[in-house]
Amino acid sequence: MKKSLRRAVVLAAAAAGLALVPAGAAHADSGQTYTATLNALNGSGGSGMLKLNLSGDQATVTENWSGLAATFDGGAFPHVQHIHIDGKGQCPTSAADKNGDGVVNTIEGQPSYGTIGATLSTKGSTSAKAATNIKIAPGGSSTSYHRTITLDSKTADAVRNGNAVIVVHGLDPSTLSKKAQAEKSPLVPSLPLAATSPALCGSLTSMPAGAPQTGAGSTAGVEHRGMFALGGGLVTMAGAVLLIRRHGLTSTRTDR
Repeated sequence: MKKSLRRAVVLAAAAAGLALVPAGAAHADSGQTYTATLNALNGSGGSGMLKLNLSGDQATVTENWSGLAATFDGGAFPHVQHIHIDGKGQCPTSAADKNGDGVVNTIEGQPSYGTIGATLSTKGSTSAKAATNIKIAPGGSSTSYHRTITLDSKTADAVRNGNAVIVVHGLDPSTLSKKAQAEKSPLVPSLPLAATSPALCGSLTSMPAGAPQTGAGSTAGVEHRGMFALGGGLVTMAGAVLLIRRHGLTSTRTDR
């Protein structure tokens, strides 16, 4: 009887040891999720949302926007889009329009959102060098974009530090002032100003604590789950101690 009891106590203690392991400790970090609400710039009339899950240097981007210019030169309007860094981490206001043409162009917006860290292209390169490649940009008045890309360390750090901004470019020329319609893009002089001017903008922010996070590796709540596990372990240990005391067993006693 005493051997059976001793064996039960050992098993209870072992179970308590397992219970001390925080729940979820075996799950690998799957990254942090960030979101951006894409609001209209320069009277584009568009809107959208973007979600970015960052794990190491791998960024999985899911994005939807609509209401932008639909056609350009007989084809779908190419909307180049980027993750901007090294600015103030915010979108520009109309006050950034320095030449008074009614458009905040790419250069005028840079003090707010910074330079290009990565290109959100549909295929091929995602580096800053592909920033104005309209052949690999989403086209048309709306998009449903999903792609996993590799970020350099500077861009990944900007995302984590709350200093990254999503900018989608491309305006309908017919909505601009006559002065702006006659201007050329400061980035690509062969294109009109409208082609590369920002149309949507949104700062990337981490999802708030407690919000559903698909694929996010937040450790929020792990410490609480660990405390619950610890509590269960202590209860089990207490039960084992009671068994020992009730039957007069000690750690030095042996069965004859």
